[in-house]
Order: sequence, then structure tokens, then C-alpha cells
Amino acid sequence: MKKIYLLAFVLMTTGLFLPQALFAQDEDLLSLLGDEESTDYTTATFKTNRVVNGHSIENTGKGVLDTKFSHRFSPLRQGLYDMFGLDGAFIRIGADYGVTDRFMVGFGRSSYEKTIDGFAKYKILRQCSGAKNIPVTLAYLVDAQVNGLKFADQERDNKFSDRLYFTHQLLVGRKFNSRLSLQLMPTLLHRNLTNSPEDKNDVYCMGIAGRVKLTKRVTLNAEYYYVPEGQIEDPYVNSLSIGFDIETGGHVFQLHFTNSAYMTYKGFLTETTEDWFYKNDNGNLLSGIRFGFNISRVFTIVKPKVMQ
Repeated sequence: MKKIYLLAFVLMTTGLFLPQALFAQDEDLLSLLGDEESTDYTTATFKTNRVVNGHSIENTGKGVLDTKFSHRFSPLRQGLYDMFGLDGAFIRIGADYGVTDRFMVGFGRSSYEKTIDGFAKYKILRQCSGAKNIPVTLAYLVDAQVNGLKFADQERDNKFSDRLYFTHQLLVGRKFNSRLSLQLMPTLLHRNLTNSPEDKNDVYCMGIAGRVKLTKRVTLNAEYYYVPEGQIEDPYVNSLSIGFDIETGGHVFQLHFTNSAYMTYKGFLTETTEDWFYKNDNGNLLSGIRFGFNISRVFTIVKPKVMQ
């Protein structure tokens, strides 16, 4: 009988103290996990992975396909004669895909020079606070373009490599608060073939972009690229774009005004020829402002796995 009482006492004692011991272990595990959970990663620095013409530090999510339809119309200066530029347009259709949350790829086809472009972008650092404190997001972009036009001079020794252009870009961005984000874009554009010996094959430039949140679904974006003189022989001006991002469910509409007609890096960096406002040889004030838009629609191709 004493053995039965002793066994009952042991079982009762174990039943009282074992759950407390297990709970204490759970608390220790949760405290360890808490260090990771306390890292707060910044999100929504921009609404989409483009500011206007160039990339933002945002990436398309893992397993998500982002289709893009972009137009740049003719300058507004013709007025009603060509419906403020709507009669003429350059078009780009493209698709971006998130391989991982940090790595994305994409390609597109433009009507300008029948250009095919492809890119890869990797997010090296992510802005965060808490257990980790990283003040900026840093991404690296490499972009390649192929000119699809027939060679103008069929008699010369034409090479496929003459059609190629490459861009390397660092994207350094910071979301200062819920309303303001800024981004710097040091950029190198390499042109295998230039129009004249005076043109540099390598063109260095610096971009700056910003976003101001106006409402929950609307932001004001601006983007400017400065190309130092002495690198491009042909007349060009720096690209300046201002516009609005409007989020509507699975779509993001980007409506903007820009002096750049083209949507590839070679195009808007080195071949923008009209400023927002300028005077012609007769002293008349003219404008090179163009209306344009990007439409982004995302589709989830690979759904994230849910932990059982």
C-alpha cells in the first residue's frame, strides 16, 4: 500500500512541476525567437519596382509575376492638333518575376528601335531597425539591351555585338517615415557602338528619386538623372520625370510627365533631346513635356508554402 501511495505522490508531483518546466523551456525558446522577430524590416518604400523610367529599390515578391504596359506620348505642345501628344507614342511591354524576395529578373520589348531588354536585380541590404539596424536599402541592377533595327549600312562589317548596350546601377534608398522616401542611383551605361568617335562608350551619371505619400493609395514621385558633360557628342538633356502612383487593388497606375520619350536606360539617359521648357532659334518658348503612363498588374504564380 505504501508503494502505491509513493507512486501516486511521484506522479502527482511530476504532473504539477513538469508543465512548469516545459513552459519555462518554451519561454526560453520564445525569447530566442524574439531576437529575430524584433527586427523590423522596412516595406513599401515605393509602390512598385519602378519610380518612373528607372528602377526603384523595390523587388517583385517571390513567385509573383508583374506585367507592365508603358506608353510615352508625343510632346504636349501640338495641343488639340494631335490631342496633346496622344496621336503618337512609344510603347514597352514587359514582365518582371520574383525568383526570391531579394532577387528578381525581367524582360521587355520596346517599339523604339525594336529594342529587347532584360535585367536582373538583387537586394543586397534591407533597411531595418530593432535587433538589426541598417539605415538604407541597397540593390544592384544589371541591364542589357539589344537594338532590333536593321543595320543602316549593309556594306560595312556589321557585328551583332554592335547592337548591345549594358547598364550597371546601384540603388541606395531610405524610407525616412511613412510619407517620405529618397533614393540615389549611381549608374554606368556601356555602349558597344557609338554614333561618333567623340562619344564615350562608357557614360557615367547620377540619378536621384523621391516619393511623397499623399493618401493611402496615391503617391507623388519624381526622378532626375544628371549626365556630366563631355561624354555624349549628340545633343541631349538630362531626364526629368514627375508623376503619381495610384494603387487600385492588384493594379498600380503610374501617370507622369517627362521629357524622355524612351523607356530603356540607353534611351532616357543618353537620347533625351528636349528639355521641359526651352526656346527655339526664333526665341519662341517651347515645351518638351510628354504625358506617359505605366500600368502594373501582378499575378501570383507560385504560392508561398504554409508551415504545418
